[in-house]
Amino acid sequence: MISRHIAHIACQGVGVVLAAVTVLPVGAASASPAPAHPTSRPSSVHRPADDDDAVEAGGLVEVVPREDAAGKVKCSRRTGPHQRAVEKWLKLKVDGKQSAADCRAIRDFQEKHGIKAAIGFAGPVTWATMQLISAKEDPNARGKCPERKHRVACIDLDRQLTWVQKGSKVVYGPVPMRSGRVGHATRVGWHKIYWKHKKHWSTLYDAPMPYAQFFSGGQAFHGVHDSIYTTLGSWGCINLRVKDARKLWHVLKKGDRVYVWGHRPGK
Repeated sequence: MISRHIAHIACQGVGVVLAAVTVLPVGAASASPAPAHPTSRPSSVHRPADDDDAVEAGGLVEVVPREDAAGKVKCSRRTGPHQRAVEKWLKLKVDGKQSAADCRAIRDFQEKHGIKAAIGFAGPVTWATMQLISAKEDPNARGKCPERKHRVACIDLDRQLTWVQKGSKVVYGPVPMRSGRVGHATRVGWHKIYWKHKKHWSTLYDAPMPYAQFFSGGQAFHGVHDSIYTTLGSWGCINLRVKDARKLWHVLKKGDRVYVWGHRPGK
């Protein structure tokens, strides 16, 4: 077993999206054993007095092009990073190009589900919301996560979703998450929860990792106090909203199995 010195491993990410896009929410990332990026230490992250009372910032706030944000447009003419997937979900013509009809349909979806800014830009929040809606009733409909008599924490990198099942019964989730970025991918295959630390703190990045549950080296489930909806992934951890990480903490026990498959979109 790996010793508890992983408590000092990094767990902070930087939410860079695209040159033409401004990231409204930025969040912590993972505990991957990678050297710290010189610009990745957060200057505004503070340690809450009690993570049980912590409230995440941002909510369903979509990333939008800088020009659209500055101009406060009602409908974006720009192609989003998840354009094709969003077009397919909405049963539009799938060509990866933004049209006036596409924008109106995407904007209607955003308004219905409380996504801001609702300007029809196919960003990560919109895409993630669609994945969650599709998976709600049966996240394992494709049978990608093995069914066992014991609990299995399922990590679907393709759809950026996680849930826990026992046999065919889902006992937690699905919930949205953020996995490792290019070069720091969340490791696929079977793992095991081997250490839990409710109020873990990354000494390398001086940042909180509430409800951390380690399953593969320095990689863990844990909450972040900012948005998990960015096009750039974590340093390997599975980032969750704090409320979801808190619930998962009470579901998983030391020794429970974790199964990871797929690839983070954009890799």
